[in-house]
Amino acid sequence: MSVLVVNSGSSSVKFELVDPDSGDSIAAGLVEQIGELQGRVVLDYRGETIEKRREIADHAVGLAVAFEILAGAGVELGADVTAVGHRVVHGGDVFHEPTLIDEKVLQQISDLSSLAPLHNPPNVLGIEVARRQLPNVPHVAVFDTAFFHSLPAAASTYAIDREIAKKHHIRRYGFHGTSHQYVSLRAAEFLGREDLNQIVLHLGNGASASAIESGIPIDTSMGLTPLEGLVMGTRCGDIDPGVVMHLRRSADMDVDAIDELLNRRSGLAGLTGVNDFRELGKRIDDGDADAVLAYEVYIHRLRKYIGAYMLALGRLDAIIFTAGVGENAAGVRADALANLRGFGIEIDPERNMMRSKEARVVSTEGSAVTVLVIPTNEELAIARAAQKLARTTTGV
Repeated sequence: MSVLVVNSGSSSVKFELVDPDSGDSIAAGLVEQIGELQGRVVLDYRGETIEKRREIADHAVGLAVAFEILAGAGVELGADVTAVGHRVVHGGDVFHEPTLIDEKVLQQISDLSSLAPLHNPPNVLGIEVARRQLPNVPHVAVFDTAFFHSLPAAASTYAIDREIAKKHHIRRYGFHGTSHQYVSLRAAEFLGREDLNQIVLHLGNGASASAIESGIPIDTSMGLTPLEGLVMGTRCGDIDPGVVMHLRRSADMDVDAIDELLNRRSGLAGLTGVNDFRELGKRIDDGDADAVLAYEVYIHRLRKYIGAYMLALGRLDAIIFTAGVGENAAGVRADALANLRGFGIEIDPERNMMRSKEARVVSTEGSAVTVLVIPTNEELAIARAAQKLARTTTGV
């Protein structure tokens, strides 16, 4: 039996059929260019890639085409799927754990859209469509913010008027929680230590860092929204809030224009015009000064968080790199941890250059802090959470 994992975005939907017991991916696909005349649905199933192009007017049409392709490949969703797990970006202060979706829960997720206007609305849309397509199986929401819900108050509280903060639910929520939780558990298993103090660096187009003490997060880089923290592909990360007022007054930019600037036209893309690390590397090799500066800004911010979290933890046992950049960019790992031998951190150049889909050590034998590369698997984590809740609440 399997769990269907759905990650619905504004113009695309990722989906994967997962065996939560074995951890195997049965089929994985992508619906993209929703709302366009030439939408695209791609499915990878048993080593074969199936692609269809047609007009995809909305998410309902896109998922219908995806289910049609799955059925054509021999996957009987109605018979094979025991639960559907939905990634939901923001649970606010309402949802702290995987939750069985009903009409009330769906409305609550929608109501939280003010905290995540770019993410929760398409999440809700994907849930609605999937519930219509598969009405007879439990649907479970797994929240990106849940892992960080129990952050210490000192780490989660913004120093603004407390009544305003309370009224408008303003606090540091943190994101990528499913990935940070999965990877930190894998690191503890890999090293055979439950008392592991670790820094997890989830580095992709979106990027975040966390400090985790014996399995419990004590700090993370993202805040009320995913905008805070590290420099990212298109997001600025930490920035003086005065920049927002300055742009409003001097550039006459309204809230939506500033939101667009900081979320979609900043970060590496804002500094160089590209947010793909492969292209950035090519430009650096060609001597592009903007690309060199962007990379230096990226590494500088990353090292600041590593240093801060070393101090917050007091004792550091491991540093974990994960996600697209973290898993594949050896140069980023080397530069992020360069010249830290005095802190017990030493990368092994040969190990660091090796590629593998498995968890691996990239530090030297003599490094007091173990540096690991651990591939994240948010889909598997969501599938297992959905299966567990479905079995508990419905006996499936």
